[in-house]
Amino acid sequence: MRWGRLPSPANPRTWPAALALLLMALLVLFMVYAGQIVRSQQADAETFTRIYAVALEGLTSQESDGALAALTELQSELVQLGVPFVVTSEPGGRYSTHANLPFAVSTPPTPDEVARIVRYAAELDARNAPVGDPGSQLVHYGITPEAARLRWMPWIWATGLLLTILLAAALLRYQRQRHAEQAWTAMARELAHQLGTPISSLQGWVELLALDPGERPAEMGRGEIAAAIEEDLVRLERVSRRFELIGREPELERISLGAVVDELRGYMEARLPRLGPGVALHVDVPHDLPEVRGHQVLLAWALENVVKNSLDAMAGGGGAITISARAEGGWVILSVRDTGPGVPADIRDRVFDPGVTTKAGGWGVGLTLTRRIVEGVHRGRIELRDRDDRGVIFQSRLPQAR
Repeated sequence: MRWGRLPSPANPRTWPAALALLLMALLVLFMVYAGQIVRSQQADAETFTRIYAVALEGLTSQESDGALAALTELQSELVQLGVPFVVTSEPGGRYSTHANLPFAVSTPPTPDEVARIVRYAAELDARNAPVGDPGSQLVHYGITPEAARLRWMPWIWATGLLLTILLAAALLRYQRQRHAEQAWTAMARELAHQLGTPISSLQGWVELLALDPGERPAEMGRGEIAAAIEEDLVRLERVSRRFELIGREPELERISLGAVVDELRGYMEARLPRLGPGVALHVDVPHDLPEVRGHQVLLAWALENVVKNSLDAMAGGGGAITISARAEGGWVILSVRDTGPGVPADIRDRVFDPGVTTKAGGWGVGLTLTRRIVEGVHRGRIELRDRDDRGVIFQSRLPQAR
């Protein structure tokens, strides 16, 4: 494949941004609501200060009229706090006066409204014990509207968080379903693509067999045609075995990476004139390389995918591909280096994601399968390494067999 940006029908990075915006909106709403409550509490503090000043003035007044005026002003300031209350005469609980009721009443209230006020006083008593002398009068009180709203704040915040979590879970599930659908679609197309080449070749050989011996190119004999058909059948069997292993836990055994690389070199060198004209394939694998614990068919597939990606990246421009390996600690390091144009920075973090390809007819599943084989099956690690010059290095770490 040629490296580049693929327009994706569903950008997996958009829904986290949407969730972040939703959380930000909830935070702003919470801050605005909290700010209103703080301002209300500040206003109450100012009212309490005025009440204290009025009470102090009444206590220091030497005249009865001044004390009465102070008490009247004090009552007015208390009403300004917004606390709802109902005053009843005891015994009997007869209605006397009220302030800050949450419903409208006439002045003076009608008998029906008085009955409603008395019922409201009983509701207040269920939440707050009345204040006063049970033998003369009682004051039944509630809480201010701001305090009532404050009680709902934790529920509002918890509801917002719950909705955000549910939305995130739904979006994550949707995203996983889309990824699964894309992966299976890409897998099916990749299977059709890999089967197409040997099947087309077999069709050509069958047509040659139908010709008279004299009409065949260079008087090609049946034995040569049979050998070519056998090679294509081996290729079909290899493709079938590869896809048969997808989704299973293959049995791992001690294998030689050198043998895997030699098999790939024999397969690729016969096809380089067609797949990568002007591209040279170099192999630098020591004979004493430690064995790894793995699956030969899957590792050969993973390595072939990386080499073919390098061929596609050079896109007929010529160059070189070098496969090298070395032992390091308890690992075997396998590297594929090419002299192609490299990988743009904007897709470096996504080269192993499904669908990252700009190759006509490509499905962007090769490197995804390679990562699955190296990391998921063999418990290794594959990464894209930087180079100082052109090209890329795909480096895989595979555990040595013990």
